[in-house]
Amino acid sequence: MKTELKTYTVKDMCEGFVYNELEGKGLYGLNGQLTIQPEYQRNYIYADGKRDVAVIESVLNGYPLGLIYFNKTSNNSLEVLDGQQRITSIGRFVTNKFAVKINGMEQVFSGLAEDLQNKILNTELLVYVCSGTESEIKTWFETINIVGVPLNAQELRNAIYSGSFVTKAKEEFSNSNNSNINKWLAYIKGNPKRQEILEIALTWISSSKHTTIADYMSQHRMDKDIKEMKIYFDTVIDWVSNTFFDVRKEMQGLNWNELYERYHSSPYDKKYLNQKIEELYVDEFITNKKGIYEFVLGGEQDTKLLNIRIFDKKDKQKAYDRQTKEAKEKNISNCPMCALIDNANKTKIWKLNEMDADHVTAWSKGGATDLENCQMLCVTHNRSKGNT
Repeated sequence: MKTELKTYTVKDMCEGFVYNELEGKGLYGLNGQLTIQPEYQRNYIYADGKRDVAVIESVLNGYPLGLIYFNKTSNNSLEVLDGQQRITSIGRFVTNKFAVKINGMEQVFSGLAEDLQNKILNTELLVYVCSGTESEIKTWFETINIVGVPLNAQELRNAIYSGSFVTKAKEEFSNSNNSNINKWLAYIKGNPKRQEILEIALTWISSSKHTTIADYMSQHRMDKDIKEMKIYFDTVIDWVSNTFFDVRKEMQGLNWNELYERYHSSPYDKKYLNQKIEELYVDEFITNKKGIYEFVLGGEQDTKLLNIRIFDKKDKQKAYDRQTKEAKEKNISNCPMCALIDNANKTKIWKLNEMDADHVTAWSKGGATDLENCQMLCVTHNRSKGNT
């Protein structure tokens, strides 16, 4: 790969600057010769009133902005390899998209004194223009990911597997103005601008195909649409929203694709399902509300999903003292289950740290987590007891 160090002024760089407000990205500069955000780049994430402002303040103070890298494409056009956040911030400012404070007053570019405008426009930016094969450029892109916020895993995958599939996928899942975002965010966690919703969509479809995200993106790299992934994603979301009557905060971020695959074809009474969820939500002994959904879908068998509140130390000690006193009087083990078996442990008195607290009547059968329903069992018997 070849590199050439060049200097561009801000005025040159922002000539013909275009910013797409809907998609949140800088598109073109250098009079259309420069593509600011090629598909392998992350979305613009500096529009927060802090980082974008900091870029402009650095320019006004004469601070260096660091090296910028361009890639020369096969048709001799240029695309930003590294520096698109800085370039987009500058372009947005000189086109009056945001303001900075100067002498305590917020001002847009067109409102600045002429000398400050010229200072910004005449600021020189150092740029390495690189040319090489696609694989060389993609490898270099990963290597120079050293400025600002590091690329996350999905942003790097977008770079490696850029093509028509990534373009379409980002239009759907990385557009924060997509009208479906709010519905999706009831059930999944993610920032569309950081490609996190796209990553979830890819995780779901690749998992359903028993492959990895990387393999799936590689296989579909030149697809002209994302129909398969979108249909599967929408199917899972629709299943969740149609199955459960209420949307609760604990639903966000569950592995809904796994629950869909496991349970969507199983018959269940939707009314009973939702009534049970309401009951479980007000149960003071359940400490993991997120586990309620898999618990009810799975037939209410695996109570471990709910993290039923454990007995406190005081109740454990009282139960242990009570059982040990009675056991010594009867010459039997203080583990009720050991006392029933005719072996060496039938009369063994276990130490407190050798025992676990257990529900006499299982929580799933209405047993409370209190002293009256507490018994101490040796570790072996407690862990083999099952549904407690």
